[in-house]
Amino acid sequence: MNKTSLILFFTLIFSVSLISCENIQSTKEITTDVLVIGGTTSGTSAGISSAREGVKTLIVEESPWLGGMFTAQGVGACDGNHNLHSGIWNEFREKLRNRYGGIGGVWTGWVSSTLFEPHVGDSIFKSMAAAEKDLTVLHGYFLDDILKEGNTVTGAVFCNDKNEKLIVHAKITVDATDIGESLKMAKAGYRLGMDSKNETGEKGAPEQSNGIVQDLTWVAILKDYGEGADKTIPKPQGYNPEIFHGCCKETVDSIQIDCRRMLDYGKMPNNKYMINWPKSGNDIYLNVIELPRKEQEKELQKAKEHTLCFIYYIQNELGFKHLGLADDEFDTPDKLAYKPYHREGRRLKGLSFLTFNHVENPYGQKEFLYRTGISVGDYPVDHHHGKNPEAPKIGFDPVPSFNVPLGSLIPETVDGLIVSDKAISVSNLINGSTRLQPVVLLTGQAAGILAALSVKEDKQPRGVSVRDVQSVLLERKAYIMPLYDILPSDPDFEVIQKVSATGILKTTGEPFGWANRTWFYPDTTITVAEFTKGLNSFDPESEIIDDNKLLTEDAAVKYIYRITGQSKTDGKVYSTKPVTKRGLAVILDRLLNPFSKEIGFDGHYQ
Repeated sequence: MNKTSLILFFTLIFSVSLISCENIQSTKEITTDVLVIGGTTSGTSAGISSAREGVKTLIVEESPWLGGMFTAQGVGACDGNHNLHSGIWNEFREKLRNRYGGIGGVWTGWVSSTLFEPHVGDSIFKSMAAAEKDLTVLHGYFLDDILKEGNTVTGAVFCNDKNEKLIVHAKITVDATDIGESLKMAKAGYRLGMDSKNETGEKGAPEQSNGIVQDLTWVAILKDYGEGADKTIPKPQGYNPEIFHGCCKETVDSIQIDCRRMLDYGKMPNNKYMINWPKSGNDIYLNVIELPRKEQEKELQKAKEHTLCFIYYIQNELGFKHLGLADDEFDTPDKLAYKPYHREGRRLKGLSFLTFNHVENPYGQKEFLYRTGISVGDYPVDHHHGKNPEAPKIGFDPVPSFNVPLGSLIPETVDGLIVSDKAISVSNLINGSTRLQPVVLLTGQAAGILAALSVKEDKQPRGVSVRDVQSVLLERKAYIMPLYDILPSDPDFEVIQKVSATGILKTTGEPFGWANRTWFYPDTTITVAEFTKGLNSFDPESEIIDDNKLLTEDAAVKYIYRITGQSKTDGKVYSTKPVTKRGLAVILDRLLNPFSKEIGFDGHYQ
């Protein structure tokens, strides 16, 4: 294989085939440093990020597109992270804004502040991938098996619709598939379905565990062909209009949804509409996760038919005949998305297990997972169970913005494997927040950096320093803490991110509608008691002083020197006036350098 960047497109058949690996005609073998299974939302960012660290990386993707949810699955409407300008998510969003002429060009529907045509997202991701000399992308292959030596994953086996086999040997493999396709093959532990309240301690979880996953959707993109046009599709078999009668008769956030507003939910640039409507729309319950590929294909056909029925309903019953399936998006026979939009699949049993409780109250848990954060999100818990009457009611209690811990990407027992996308180690409940596109894109960025460091340091992912991964992310202007009030342009961005990730200076979380927030409050002051308690969480040998006087700069330095065992030697004169949290962060970083102290995947200092 050519050592320079090479992007190969095996797209003779553009619809995704789900055939199994049979009657092999030829076999090709490739060796790389990092293999990414799936050019999904997280797979694309993982591949790009790994290559940017100078590591030979290969993405193998089944569809002809890159970007997963954002593109091949048609969900070109970003949920959340409008005010979290983090890393590769912000990079991608800025490219979208530039493409469409600014923020107004992508704020076209009411479900999101960033909506775009899927083919545009694909073109941007492909241009980003093509710019990386150490990244290769192969399209048209699906995962067939995992290679292992003992307990270590050493690569994967793929096949395509032409019965060609591809064997990839890799030092590190990243499962970036939507549903955790490799976990069973790799014999990595995983969860599937709803966790019980007894297992997770989450007040919103059901009493009993079950195998129910969220509804999925086969997305369509409609296009306005102009007044007088009739783009009505043929009446689908089994069409029943009663299924969709409630689609324009509901209230969301006290706003009555009429049919026009239902369509404007996912309105995209250039008069296109994302059809991904949950209530009496094209969500459908199909639990295909554990089925063989051929059976998956048969079941998923039901999702396609359901979406076509909804489109016919929109055109024929609601009178939008001029809205037809877009002819310039997906090159598939039915013009539907290349892949279904899975909201949930297998969830890894990882070194960390993020639950609703860690998000709601990060400082009150036995694990301090917030200290190990590698991607951020601000979306509420959002579950889709409207099409499954057997699904128990679960709570959607408000949460602040949050971060995803590094240990959620690493299997408990299997080596050589990193997991990203929606298959990370989280509870079923909080998966409703961690599954959203910007979070998943950022999780992929961290997965790629972790993979690259594993290769460069010749370590298993579990042996790579949490702080090293976080440091590289910060260099890339990615958030490790979900701070609403400290932007990457802030001169103290990196310092405040680091210090808040130690827990010495606490943040304040706030549920806030559909865009939850976490504040650092850099211009506020704190008491001596608050500061010494924070120092004690970092160094249990330090004394907690019950003093409610405001902390001064001079006093802060004295307390820090007590921990380090040093005398004041820098010759700097420190103020006796109350010091702000921003000033404290700078002092802590310079004199204590708390970020250099290693932590475990549970967030405890080592």
